[in-house]
Order: sequence, then C-alpha cells, then structure tokens
Amino acid sequence: MLRHELQPGKLIAGLVLVLAGVLYAGDAAGAWDIPWFVVIPLVTGGLCLAGAVAFLTGRVRRRRQRGRTGAEPA
Repeated sequence: MLRHELQPGKLIAGLVLVLAGVLYAGDAAGAWDIPWFVVIPLVTGGLCLAGAVAFLTGRVRRRRQRGRTGAEPA
C-alpha cells in the first residue's frame, strides 16, 4: 500500500470546515441558535491557522531534506 505524507495544514482546514458545518447543521436542526456571522471569524481564523501550519511544515521538511543531502559521516 502506498503511503502518503501527513499534511497537518490540510487536516486543520478540514477540521475547521467540518466544525462550521456541524454548527450550521445543529442550528438547522433546532439544537441551538447560532448567529449567521459566527462562521466568518471561525473559517477565516481556521484557514489562517492552517496556512501558517502548512508553511511551517514545509519549512521543516525542506530543512530536514537539506540536512540529508550532505556528506554522510564515515
């Protein structure tokens, strides 16, 4: 089975969007009352956090890859 690398930025973005969907589904079902404008800062903040995490993950991976390409110790 082929393995894929973990992408935490996409994971965070997905979780935030699922949370927004759950909030609106609960509001539509009548479980609670959520104002319409609550989702805007939630999604915006979540996507900004996901972008920052993806950026940091990329930097860490590039740094690790650069360290592996050097001469191997004898």
